[in-house]
Amino acid sequence: MTRNLLTLIGKELRSLLADPILILLIAYMFTGMVIAMSQSNTDIRNAAVAIIDEDRSPFSRRLADAIRPPYFRAPAYIDREDADAAMNRGDYVFILEIPANFERDLLQNRAPEILLNIDATRMNQGGIGSAYLGQIFTREIRATLNTPAAAPPVQPVIRTRYNPNAENAYQMPVTALGNAILLLLLLLVGAAVIREREHGTIEHLLVMPVTASEIMLAKILANGLVILIASTGSLLAVVHGLIGVPINGSLSHYLLGTATYLFSIASLAIMIATLTPSLQQYSLLMLPLFIIMNLFSGATTSRSNMPELARALSEYWPSTQYAIYSQSVIFRGAGLHELWPQLLIMGIAGILFLGLALIRFRKMLETQG
Repeated sequence: MTRNLLTLIGKELRSLLADPILILLIAYMFTGMVIAMSQSNTDIRNAAVAIIDEDRSPFSRRLADAIRPPYFRAPAYIDREDADAAMNRGDYVFILEIPANFERDLLQNRAPEILLNIDATRMNQGGIGSAYLGQIFTREIRATLNTPAAAPPVQPVIRTRYNPNAENAYQMPVTALGNAILLLLLLLVGAAVIREREHGTIEHLLVMPVTASEIMLAKILANGLVILIASTGSLLAVVHGLIGVPINGSLSHYLLGTATYLFSIASLAIMIATLTPSLQQYSLLMLPLFIIMNLFSGATTSRSNMPELARALSEYWPSTQYAIYSQSVIFRGAGLHELWPQLLIMGIAGILFLGLALIRFRKMLETQG
């Protein structure tokens, strides 16, 4: 069995490495896409602000000076009659209206109002930026009234762990790495099965002294090995080396978890491929599956924000467990004594998918035969 399996693995590797388009796709997914995701910052940066200053007082000038990069661009001054058109064009995320005699009314305790218009279609900038502007506004009010903020009776000691500067660039490359693993493995393994059937090469395998389980394992091991090497290289060279994300855990733990995840996803891909007669139909099943597994995994959005039914349905998916596992190893330095449940769930899912795939694969071979 070992000799036959090695022969089939070599055949799969030669077939994969002979396709330059697939090689370029793998290279891009583990380099270009990971780098691009690290630049997709959800923090507020350079938000456009306009000010309608009808007060023209020292307070309004100090407030404008306090709105500065990197969070905001230098404010632009506009007239009230131009404000609606500017918001409709999307020129500004925030338009601050300071009414006439604002500083005078403030000093006389008349509780004047200041209006902040927000373009809420820029959800991240609008939400976070309004909080920043509120802090700036409060600080300038206190400075004008000479009323320093009262110190709280207890001062908390804040310790930010795993991502000291709260940089979004730490999270996104690791997320992109998991997405690339999931998408490429679904594509490569499923396409390998269907390509054998469409090109008629499955008949050549049927006359060889190999079993259905050997054919399946060869496809899983060959494609999984390529993705494992590519993802590990991307983690070390791109995520850690180029982007600068620290790897706090053991590389061997990462390899073990990734290999287990690859096994479960590759088995799932073979099972789906045996249910579809053509590559086009496989793609129609694969893409929605990838999107759903990615969205519900918790890699990009917190699972605590999801509906209870969605959390319950996706709790034991391999993608959900791998998101927990990889982030715990890379960011928190967790060990196997903490992460064995994730390994166990991914392994059981892989065995279950493999069993179902083997049943379907044997039926497919019988049909071809």
